[in-house]
Amino acid sequence: MTAVGLPGAGLGVGIIGGGFMARMHARSALLAGARLAGLSSSSPESAARAAQALGFERGYGSVEELLADRTIDVVHVCTPNALHAEHAAAVIASGRDVVCEKPLATTVADATALTEAAAAANVTATVPFVYRFHPLVREARERVASGETGRVLTVAASYLQDWLLTSEDDNWRVDAELGGASRAFADIGSHLVDLVEFVTGDRITRIAGRTRTFFTERAQHAQVTNEDAAALVVETAGGAVGTLLVSQVAPGRKNRLHLEIAGSASSLAFDQEHPETLWIGRRAGSVLLPRDADQNSESANRYSVAPAGHPQGYPEAFAAFVADSYLAARGDQIDGLPRFADGLRAAIVTDAVLRAAQADGWVDV
Repeated sequence: MTAVGLPGAGLGVGIIGGGFMARMHARSALLAGARLAGLSSSSPESAARAAQALGFERGYGSVEELLADRTIDVVHVCTPNALHAEHAAAVIASGRDVVCEKPLATTVADATALTEAAAAANVTATVPFVYRFHPLVREARERVASGETGRVLTVAASYLQDWLLTSEDDNWRVDAELGGASRAFADIGSHLVDLVEFVTGDRITRIAGRTRTFFTERAQHAQVTNEDAAALVVETAGGAVGTLLVSQVAPGRKNRLHLEIAGSASSLAFDQEHPETLWIGRRAGSVLLPRDADQNSESANRYSVAPAGHPQGYPEAFAAFVADSYLAARGDQIDGLPRFADGLRAAIVTDAVLRAAQADGWVDV
C-alpha cells in the first residue's frame, strides 16, 4: 500500500507525554502513515529527549505550545491518569481530533464532561481499548451476535499482572493523586469490562465484590489507598451471571487477559497472551480455532495483517486501533471503534466497583 493510501497520510500527529504509551502511540501513528509533528512533556528538556527518541519533528515544553502548532491535526493524550481530563479538554477546545489513553478520566463527572464536549465540538474522540482489535476477538463477537453460541449464560473473565507484586515495586499509578482512586480496576479492569460487553453485546447492570490493597506502603509511596486487586460477581441486562478478577499482584502473569463466555449452544474462550487461537467449547467436539482467513469471519479477517501462521498480537491490535481512529477522523464509519462514550462507560463501571467494595451487597451500575 502506498503512503497516500494509508489512513494517516497527510495527518500531523501530536502526543502529550513521553513514556511507554507514547512510544506505542507514535509507532502506530507511523504505521498508519501519519507525520510525527510534535511532542510535549513536563519540561522542554524531557520533551526534546522524547521527541528525538521517538522521531518527532519538534519537542514542546508545554501543552499550550503544542496546541499552537497548527500543522497538528490529531493529538494523543498519554499523560498520567489524573491529567487526562485537563489535557483532552484542551485538545477538544482547540478543535482537534483526540485519542486519550484510558482511563478517560478519574471521575465519572470528568468523563461525562469530556464526552459531551467532544460531541458538541464534533471531533473524533477515541479511547484505546485495543484488545477489541485482535482478529479472534472480532471472531468471538461475530459468533455471539449471529446466535451461534446461543443465549449467553455465564462469563468468567480475569486480567492478571505481577508487575506490582512486592512492596519494593513502585510506580506513579499507586499515588491516588496521579493514578486515581482506583488503580488496578481503572487501569486494566476497564479493558476487561469493555471486552466482556463488546463481545457479548450485553451490559453489566449489577456488581458485588471486594477490592484489596495488599501493600499500603511501597518503595517511594506511603499510605497507598488504591487497590492491588478486585474480585467481583456481576449480573447483566440479558440475565447472564459472571465473575471478574483483576490483579496486579499475580506471580507469573505478565498481561493475562482471559475471557470465557458460556452460551446455551457453545462456549468461547480468548487469552490475550495467546491471541492466535480461539477456543470453541461444545459438549462434543470442542476445537481450537486458529487465526486463518479461510476459517474466520470477514470481521476478523479485516484485522489480520499477516498470513495465517505468522503470529501477530498486541502491537498489531494497537496499530489497528490508531488506523481506525484516523479513518474515523476522515469521516469513515468504523464498526467497533471505542469512543469517549466507551471511556465514560468504563468510568461508570469503575465507580460501581468502588461502591460495591464499600457495600455489603449488590450495587447498580
